Amino acid sequence: MKPLAALVVLLFMPFAAFASVGAERLDLTGNWVGITSVLLFFAAYMVVMAEEFTHLRKSKPVMLAAGIIWALIAWYYQSHDIPHLVETALRHNLEEYAELMLFLLVAMTFINAMDERNVFEALRSWLIRKGFGYRALFWVTGILAFFISSVADNLTTALLMVAVVMAVGADNKKFVMLSCISLVVAANAGGAFSPFGDITTLMVWQKNIHATNGIVDFWSFFALFIPSLVNWLVPAAVMHFSVPDLKPREGGAMVAMKRGALTIAALFLATIALAVSFHSFLGLPPVIGMLTGLSLLKFYAYYLKLADKRNRVNGEGDENIGSPVPFDIYREVARAEWDTLFFFYGVVMCVGGLGFIGYLGMISQVIYGGWGATNANIAIGLISAVVDNIPVMFAVLTMMPDMPVGQWLLVTLTAGVGGSLLSIGSAAGVALMGQARGVYTFFGHLKWTPVIALGYAASIAVHMLLNRNLF
Repeated sequence: MKPLAALVVLLFMPFAAFASVGAERLDLTGNWVGITSVLLFFAAYMVVMAEEFTHLRKSKPVMLAAGIIWALIAWYYQSHDIPHLVETALRHNLEEYAELMLFLLVAMTFINAMDERNVFEALRSWLIRKGFGYRALFWVTGILAFFISSVADNLTTALLMVAVVMAVGADNKKFVMLSCISLVVAANAGGAFSPFGDITTLMVWQKNIHATNGIVDFWSFFALFIPSLVNWLVPAAVMHFSVPDLKPREGGAMVAMKRGALTIAALFLATIALAVSFHSFLGLPPVIGMLTGLSLLKFYAYYLKLADKRNRVNGEGDENIGSPVPFDIYREVARAEWDTLFFFYGVVMCVGGLGFIGYLGMISQVIYGGWGATNANIAIGLISAVVDNIPVMFAVLTMMPDMPVGQWLLVTLTAGVGGSLLSIGSAAGVALMGQARGVYTFFGHLKWTPVIALGYAASIAVHMLLNRNLF
């Protein structure tokens, strides 16, 4: 039963680190507790994958599975008079999750604040009014998606850019289809080279990996810039010749940013700098820098509130786009992707439980010990085309194979861009299928999968060539 359980876990698993609990930890991989836990997680993840059809939020099944898995483990250990090992491992998982959840919450709040200040809407209206042709717009939206996703998540980036594509080219289905594919690939690739670009890269950075040959620090991720760019450029260059060489009709009203928009954007950059500095120079978790930056945003929101009061006393209307127009910072916090954050919790706790049972150590021996690090990391990217890259990367981080920095960067790259191979392989792809329903489809994307796979292979080759000193 063990090999079958290992295969199931490998294909359908997320992550969470657990502390070493010594020789007393029981191997439950062949026990009914372990097998039941694997089946529970498998069932929960099947429900997650059916979200598009059931409309059941993805956090619900994994949170339920996490609670049941840990309850089974705790009950079994209690029945064997080993009361504290499970609690120690669970608390460590919660600590890991809390750091990442707070980090993501701050980032989401800043993105929501910039959205409320019309930063993204102003960019969209500017692009529409520039009067680009379809081919030029194909490249402009792709380039912007690549760079914006290095600081914003791939979902937000793809939705922003597809709004531009739909606004100017809704009457040309071929242009919309090809642009959506380009946006998915660009958004996923852009998030792979930046510690802030994707949850998976953030996980690797915050994990502060102590591999035998070194640590993946903040600046090391930028070694993936050219490989990530190649990942998008190769399929985009091939698709370029299929984009209609036409020009859409111009139009659209200009949208102005609200007062404070650029200041909030600058505060976001300063917050990122704080996170890096706290981690690099003070040895503190990056989340402390992020929360400190959030406090600056709160003070700025307070300043806007006072400025608005003065405005009203002076009799100036708050409809004027140049007026302070205050915003409620806690409303922006409330607008965070809570379903994603709770899904993240469920994933962390489920895999933490499965790792505590002993499955991840077994799988690590099979794929990293038997296949070799390079083949295993390439396979991880292919798996992420079917299974969300968050669970896949979590599983790798829990296994913690002993690899040099170059291999950790390779798995960061493949897990990040592997989801582009299929439209269902990333949040960006799933969202765009909804936004361009009937135009951007699973099979429409599948038609271009060989070209995207060519970019996938090229990015791996470029990484191994340019960064060979890291292997």
